[in-house]
Amino acid sequence: MNQSNRAVQSETTWHSVCAAHDLVADSGVVVWHAGEQVALFYLPGQGRELYAVENRDPRSGANIIGRGLVGNLQGHVVVAAPLYKQHFCLASGRCLEQSGQALRVWPVRLNGGRVELLLG
Repeated sequence: MNQSNRAVQSETTWHSVCAAHDLVADSGVVVWHAGEQVALFYLPGQGRELYAVENRDPRSGANIIGRGLVGNLQGHVVVAAPLYKQHFCLASGRCLEQSGQALRVWPVRLNGGRVELLLG
């Protein structure tokens, strides 16, 4: 395998992080992935059903995003950070109130009863 094939392969490597039955509908659960906490939000019946964002709140530094309330605001599916109540778009990670704040996001999918995140 040449160097360019290895690069393509690593860009498309999915990693199992939990079972689908570990998810809680309309809520968040936290998993460990590649050295950091990732909050998974399972929202059945809302088009895109699964989101993966950084669990660390950029304002407080606390690992609490997975405990936030989910809802819709300004046309976005969001999570409200538990401490300071800023709203983060689950699709992009962008904070609606403060443009300088954002959460990292990961591609996520359900595959054969497992939840998988794309490494990268």
